[in-house]
Amino acid sequence: MHVAQGILTTRGGMTSHAAVVARGMGPPCVAGAGDLKVDYETQTLRAGDQLVKQGDVITLDGSTGQVMLGEVSMIQPELTGDFGILMEWVDAIRTLKVRTNAETPKDAAAARQFGAEGIGLCRTEHMFFDPQRIVHMRQMILATSEDERRAALSNLLPYQRQDFVDLFKIMEGLPVTIRLLDPPLHEFLPYKREEMEEVAKSANVDVETLRVRAHELHEANPHARAPGLSLGRYLSRNL
Repeated sequence: MHVAQGILTTRGGMTSHAAVVARGMGPPCVAGAGDLKVDYETQTLRAGDQLVKQGDVITLDGSTGQVMLGEVSMIQPELTGDFGILMEWVDAIRTLKVRTNAETPKDAAAARQFGAEGIGLCRTEHMFFDPQRIVHMRQMILATSEDERRAALSNLLPYQRQDFVDLFKIMEGLPVTIRLLDPPLHEFLPYKREEMEEVAKSANVDVETLRVRAHELHEANPHARAPGLSLGRYLSRNL
């Protein structure tokens, strides 16, 4: 999802994980298009009589749920028309504050543009999915000693420090709530054999060690954690 320009699923709905995460990340998402038939073996997608092959361009409208074949001209969304007028009215009388989920300067800047009044949740583990960063994250996960783990984390520190500096500048004194690093670790490790070989080589471990580590760290439902444990992972910082 971090590298996708749009998300299209045949299962789920408006409150599915794909749809919820996509809202925070920004790409358009059409979830639960049950009439579509995906053939993984031939890498094709069929909608009625229409066949879409791997590499074909499609356009998604996350608002209407339309999936269109080919490239369609697009514009940046704006608060205009009757809805824009209504939002101006409610802004004048509301007491509720609206914050955003953001972990990158790009997401934070977009949220400010749409009127966010701070960051309600900054999930620090989401800062490390970038290709230049995830290799160090994986080295930390696969480390077998404290020294190895600290060395990997020291490579991540400059990235995270600069991200926080940028986030605080963009928010200009607005509240920022930071969740300390506590990721479901298995999500950072690959599953396909060819990807495992590449990661194992970069982390200087064998493939079997990587496979065993991924199995050990797997969580069936990483979101179903004890509330008492979750509270300790949050650091509220009002700037």
